[in-house]
Amino acid sequence: MSDLKIQHILTLTQLLSKGARYNFVHITTSSLGKSIKKSQQAASIYLLELENNGFIERLMEGRKISVKITHKGYSELVKLNSVLSSSLGATTYNMELKGSVISGFGEGAYYMALKGYAKQFKSKINYIPFPGTLNIKLNQQRDSHVVQQLAELEGIMIEPFSDGKRTYGWAKCFHAKLNNSINCELIRLERTHHDNSVIELISKINLRKTVGLKTSSKVRIKILIPNSS
Repeated sequence: MSDLKIQHILTLTQLLSKGARYNFVHITTSSLGKSIKKSQQAASIYLLELENNGFIERLMEGRKISVKITHKGYSELVKLNSVLSSSLGATTYNMELKGSVISGFGEGAYYMALKGYAKQFKSKINYIPFPGTLNIKLNQQRDSHVVQQLAELEGIMIEPFSDGKRTYGWAKCFHAKLNNSINCELIRLERTHHDNSVIELISKINLRKTVGLKTSSKVRIKILIPNSS
């Protein structure tokens, strides 16, 4: 066993919770197995593997077992905790997508200009978008599955409203970067003709013109997802 496997990490963390950092603690393989949701036989094997590789010390007193985590074993847990803390403590995560520019239905300019939306854009994303959206056809099915996850995330909500004649659905924005350089928002609409294989981007600038994009231009989109933990 050159590296700690998940079963060994679970065993070490359980021993740590019992006070085995500095003390020899009495355990039974049956109780340990229950704690890590493994059989008694499996727990016995894990302890033997940990001992053979210097992660724990074990004392046998008759049929009783006492165990203490070694400096090596504790150091491995500290390293793991550092990696997890760094990863789970990140302020943002990225979703990365690839696709090609396509022509839209020409509705973006109309909707972006509506006062009910424009006022909320100004207060929530700090600008009124250029009238129109940049439509991207995603390259692969897996990217469409990534986009599906956005339905479960909070995003920046643009609330539905009515102008007295008709109602307009909600929108949800996510901060994004186009080609890793241009700030924009990915916008998801309650009412849309597109499925998850097409995404729409908005920005304070004309993305097509500023970036020099044409229909079929290849692009990369990085969506910035806040850590909500």
